[in-house]
Amino acid sequence: MSVNVFNRCWARVILESLVRHGVSQFCIAPGSRSTPLTLEAVELQNQNRAICHTHFEERGLGFFALGLAKSRQECVAVIVTSGTAAANLYPAIIEARQTNVNLVILTADRPIELLECGANQAILQENMFANYPIANVNLPRPTPELPANWLLSYLDQAYQKQAKTSGVIHINIPFSEPLYGADEEKIKQHNWLISIQSWLTQHKREVWIDHPVRKYDVELHTNWEDWRTKKGIILIGRLSKAESEGLAQWANAMGWIVITDVQSNISSVLPYADIWLGNKTVLKKLLEADLVIQFGGGFVSKRVNRFLQAYQGEYWIIAETEKNLDPYHHKHTHFNMNVMSWLQMHPPLRQKVWLLEPLALSKFCDDFIMKKLGSALNEVSLAYNIDKILPNKCDLFLGNSLFVRLADAFAHLPDDCRVFTNRGASGIDGLIATAAGISFSSNRPLIAILGDTSLLYDLNSLALLQKVVQPVIVFVINNNGGAIFDMLPISEDVKEKYYQMPHQLEFAQAAALFGLKYALPRTWPDLNSALRQAYKQRGATLIELKVPPTSASRFYRYILDEIANAVIGDENENETEVEVDTIIS
Repeated sequence: MSVNVFNRCWARVILESLVRHGVSQFCIAPGSRSTPLTLEAVELQNQNRAICHTHFEERGLGFFALGLAKSRQECVAVIVTSGTAAANLYPAIIEARQTNVNLVILTADRPIELLECGANQAILQENMFANYPIANVNLPRPTPELPANWLLSYLDQAYQKQAKTSGVIHINIPFSEPLYGADEEKIKQHNWLISIQSWLTQHKREVWIDHPVRKYDVELHTNWEDWRTKKGIILIGRLSKAESEGLAQWANAMGWIVITDVQSNISSVLPYADIWLGNKTVLKKLLEADLVIQFGGGFVSKRVNRFLQAYQGEYWIIAETEKNLDPYHHKHTHFNMNVMSWLQMHPPLRQKVWLLEPLALSKFCDDFIMKKLGSALNEVSLAYNIDKILPNKCDLFLGNSLFVRLADAFAHLPDDCRVFTNRGASGIDGLIATAAGISFSSNRPLIAILGDTSLLYDLNSLALLQKVVQPVIVFVINNNGGAIFDMLPISEDVKEKYYQMPHQLEFAQAAALFGLKYALPRTWPDLNSALRQAYKQRGATLIELKVPPTSASRFYRYILDEIANAVIGDENENETEVEVDTIIS
């Protein structure tokens, strides 16, 4: 048996099964052991049945695939060689699991006789990602003793798990040498493929074994007619644009308090919830609600999470997942179904707003924040005015740490903007790579906003932005380190040295290294000029905002303190006063 030919036969069946499973995007890192897989992916691309993406670094590649999958709402495959190349995918796999994103990870491996004996680049790869994949497929060395239809059936078991529960499949594939020099005609004519030849040559979008996915039975909740007349709160967490379709109209018709997360892809009618939920009077009244209905999960705001922790009433969660999305473990009802189906079965009841104080505080916050913010260009004013810098029909990727909190607290997002984050594990790794993956799957302009430490962490991934063909703007908020840690109650010297870690760096040379356009605006007119140029051109622009290290966190804390102490409907001149009747009228 010619080993190099049979390696390719084995790889062909695996990749063909993935294409039938719906995979059209393959993300490939360089490596020798993965050659059979890489060459088969290239063959699929030559047939116009798949698209291959490449990156020289596996950690960035994994997050790039994550961004592709999030934006396309479909499964994406990753091909890497053996050794630590595979291990570098771990952070992206964790994030995919936490946010229900479908990936298939194909790791080439050394055969068993090379393990634990000092052989080069041979590590223990079976089940190396522990419980983070929903399926671990540990294949044997390619052998004709196992029929091709067995391989298809074995892989199908993993695909069916992914069809029912979104997540990551890890397929570990040991290959013996030689890896090169296989003749295409010998591959096509190999006896091992005869049993599946008709399936291989038809190129139809059909799996080997058909398991129609059972749709969830959507039933009206008992006594919905009664529940919808009560005092309710609607919480909308992380949802895709498709999942959020129709939810805003339904929620606004109910006359209930609607609290939206920045990741909800819904424009809020009660903005600044992260701020006004800190008001003890409002919080106390909200806790009197009869029912809380949560759509999605993963809320950014600490004030929203504190409300959820304190709430003790009837609690429903609507999310198409088997996972528990309630970190506070309420006694609750979980509707495992898509949002649209649930809304259709639970029509709203138009009624008067049952609580006016959140409306009053939201309006008060708008005026109060605008007056205190001033005209300077900084990270808080960027968050507050973000709707003014976004083009029509764009994608927005928000990094982690401080800015996503500022956006959740202060931003007004337009309806035609798709919002993406990596808030499953909320790490700062792979943010540029994820944004690049999103941009490659869409012809919409992309704006990514992240911190300086996050950019330093993923600097290699700027190389991925060299290939974008639409306007892409990356904002880096340079506050000289981890400004989010300024809010920690620890001594200043320890905080600076061990948490904030000032770096004294600028990013102009990083942009030049990777061939990106660059701007360093100091004022709003400077920024508007830079954006006009960036939106006119294809390609990526890095815009650096240099801001004082602690100004944003201090302003954020000041606003929270002021609104927390606001007295609603009181004439006490010593407190920030909010007149409910005046604001509502």
